[in-house]
Amino acid sequence: MTDPTALLDELGRIAGGMGPALAPAGGDDLLRSIAATAQRQFGAAACSLALLSEDETELVFTTVVGAGAEVVTGLRIPSGHGIAGWVVMSGQPLAVSDLHNDPRWAGAPSGGPPQYEPRSILAAPVATSQRILGVLEVLDRDEQRPEASSDMELLGVVADQAALALEGARVFDDFGRQLLRAVASTSDADVSAALTAAAARLAPPDADLLELAALFGELGRLDANARRLSVRVLREFVSHAATPQPGRSPRRG
Repeated sequence: MTDPTALLDELGRIAGGMGPALAPAGGDDLLRSIAATAQRQFGAAACSLALLSEDETELVFTTVVGAGAEVVTGLRIPSGHGIAGWVVMSGQPLAVSDLHNDPRWAGAPSGGPPQYEPRSILAAPVATSQRILGVLEVLDRDEQRPEASSDMELLGVVADQAALALEGARVFDDFGRQLLRAVASTSDADVSAALTAAAARLAPPDADLLELAALFGELGRLDANARRLSVRVLREFVSHAATPQPGRSPRRG
């Protein structure tokens, strides 16, 4: 029977080796920085990011900067409710200059003083090519700024940045879950073999991550000189792949 301690030790070594390479930069701090930068860029009273819950029944305001942040942060609303819900359900950006006369506006949440009542809003879906993750909202922007006419386009760019940060975090979390599932499904002490077998049952990008983890496991068994050679070869390959080649179109998507 396989020693579970040995399996966990090898799993920890593989995950420890890959973690720094796959971990997204910043996580919650990065999202807060994106929101704070957007607030400044738009000259807005506040900026918020609301994310769909795992079952997509609720929107959760996870990141809020500016006026009303102490009330709105952590707020949960039905996923089809209000301006945020409309944007998520439609997948379309929205600009409303008079919130109190728009039927989609659900009103400011009740909470501790001082009560902030926004007058206008810009909202854009935060989405990948596969799915909508949530909505980014800018409240009471400064419309007198010289670049204000391009604000909807700019908001789309900021929303894309937030989506990239969220997708990076998701890939990292999925990698950890798949790693544990692969080990839990095998009685083989060879974790690399278990990861390779698990990768064969998955579609990219999860399969690619597990196959990469399996290679990390194999590299860990080599001596120091062989590992250094492997790293050098990999580094040269990545450098070559990242360099535009004559006649080769840039990769998209």
